[in-house]
Amino acid sequence: MSPTVPPTLPPFGLADGIAALAAAFATMTALRARDTTGRGQVVDLAIIEPILTLLGPQPTVYDALGQIQPRTGNRSANNAPRNTYRTRDGRWVAVSTSAQSIAERVMHLVGRPEFVDEPWFASGAERAKHADELDEAVGSWIAERDRDEVVRAFEEAQAAVAPIYDVRDVMADPQFAALGSLVRVPDPELGSVLMQNVLFRLSETPGAIRSAGPSIGQHTEEVLGEIGIGPDEVAELRKKGAV
Repeated sequence: MSPTVPPTLPPFGLADGIAALAAAFATMTALRARDTTGRGQVVDLAIIEPILTLLGPQPTVYDALGQIQPRTGNRSANNAPRNTYRTRDGRWVAVSTSAQSIAERVMHLVGRPEFVDEPWFASGAERAKHADELDEAVGSWIAERDRDEVVRAFEEAQAAVAPIYDVRDVMADPQFAALGSLVRVPDPELGSVLMQNVLFRLSETPGAIRSAGPSIGQHTEEVLGEIGIGPDEVAELRKKGAV
């Protein structure tokens, strides 16, 4: 990472979400083991461990070679062109050429077939060393066209491309609508709340979101009742501002 460029942080709970998914899987694994052995077990999981796993071979590389992976942004050390590019209408697309055939098709599409004949073009790692040249070729072609035209041309050329969505695009996308990825959940205060649906649907027990979440204190009496605190005591605690 460049010493002059600060690290960036995700504006959402990335480690939290990954850890929750890993913990759910670990719990199911423990339950399956219980069914087999008859013994339960403790699931020990730190919030940092699942996201550490997603770093891939970085610890192995550092241990063996002493190399620290540099900051690459949208680029890759293994292939090029690979980046995000701004279209004429101010939108963005992502392009990745992990396969040699895709890289060649992209160069033909953007009118720069001479790159394909370069000795370095035959290797993804060598292409990555020429990322500036390749980005200029791809980026300048894309900048002259609107997003839909770019996506259509790449798809016709069988070259990997994807429009980069913001939340407006997600809500308008027909595929998300067909999947039911977003649902409206009734809410006593707001009428309804639009939110993400369950992560997956099972064939026999598809699951559903029952509510957008309880209001503050909605279950106070129920929870305190489980530890022997009755309604009169709860009322007294409310008067004192304790709950």
